[in-house]
Amino acid sequence: MPMPTILRENRADRVWVRLHRPDARNAIDKAMVDELHGVCDELERDPRILLIAGGDGVFAGGADIAELRDRTPADALEGINSRLFDRIARLPMPVIAAVDGWALGGGAELAYAADLRIASDRARFGSPEPSLGIVPAAGATWRLPRLVGEPLAKEMLLAGRVIGADEALAAGLVTAVHPPATLDAAADALADRIAARDPLAIRHTKRLIDDPTDDPRAAADAAQAECFGSPAKHERMTAWLDQRLERKNA
Repeated sequence: MPMPTILRENRADRVWVRLHRPDARNAIDKAMVDELHGVCDELERDPRILLIAGGDGVFAGGADIAELRDRTPADALEGINSRLFDRIARLPMPVIAAVDGWALGGGAELAYAADLRIASDRARFGSPEPSLGIVPAAGATWRLPRLVGEPLAKEMLLAGRVIGADEALAAGLVTAVHPPATLDAAADALADRIAARDPLAIRHTKRLIDDPTDDPRAAADAAQAECFGSPAKHERMTAWLDQRLERKNA
């Protein structure tokens, strides 16, 4: 049987996925795309936080060039990678990318599809696709300008500029930078902060941010109405009021 291209760790409130093609710098091939679709199948049925990481020193070195070379115009129109990354971006619960080392091409686009990105101090982001005769068509041309602003995005996409962890932090592409040895723990700590909140409220908040409508107030009111009808709202607010009373009487 073929070796798996991802390693998974399932927990009650989260799923860790580690890209695992060490001999190919974690290049994203069709087998990995299919396995990640399987993860999405599960998380759409049973929403949990998703954490995505690579191996030691490489998040993902891009799409698999050997496969890309043989893909046809019909394959491009199928959107093999872009459909996957869109699906990851639309998962009900937040997605965290923990980027250690190189995140290039499709690897960078996978990270851009996450809701939150943290990085090791040796992280590098870049888009070499035009040097290979193709465009960064799996999300970089629309997600990266929104994340870092159009001028920096254009320099990365058009001129091949690669940015490191500190510049990614300054540009807002990542929210924190950590030593490689503590990156996974930092990702778990971030997931812990999300998991401590009400899942229904988190799901609605993510959707309201990602899917703006012509009437965002009405959409927010409808989401709030569902939360107001949830037992968790009453339980959490009661606990908060009880704790405040305890502090006041202490």
